[in-house]
Amino acid sequence: RSNYKLWHFKPFATFSGVSNGMTFLGAGILMDVYFGRRWVLTPSFAPTWWRGKTDDLDLGHGLEFRSQLELAYRFDDRSRLGVSISHYSNASIGDTNPGTESLMVNYSVPLGNFTKMFR
Repeated sequence: RSNYKLWHFKPFATFSGVSNGMTFLGAGILMDVYFGRRWVLTPSFAPTWWRGKTDDLDLGHGLEFRSQLELAYRFDDRSRLGVSISHYSNASIGDTNPGTESLMVNYSVPLGNFTKMFR
């Protein structure tokens, strides 16, 4: 996640790996909506490149679009612990569009804090 902001939106990059060998790589925009100092609701959208078709799941096209909603608690050091739900879809650009959902627990650390841990 970037600190750069264009109006209310921030750019971000994403990479996900799944235990069955699937991968998702993409970039998009997000918006942090604060409820007080601690709680943050973050909707985001990102086109992603998907690889790893299996017999159990074929998303129908290499280009997928991820929509996500995350609710997180923000700590004093600006790290966050949250839960998110994502939906992946190819927007019917493939022959089929089954889509898939993910429910994740997230822990985010600001890059400045991460580099301090290794000094």
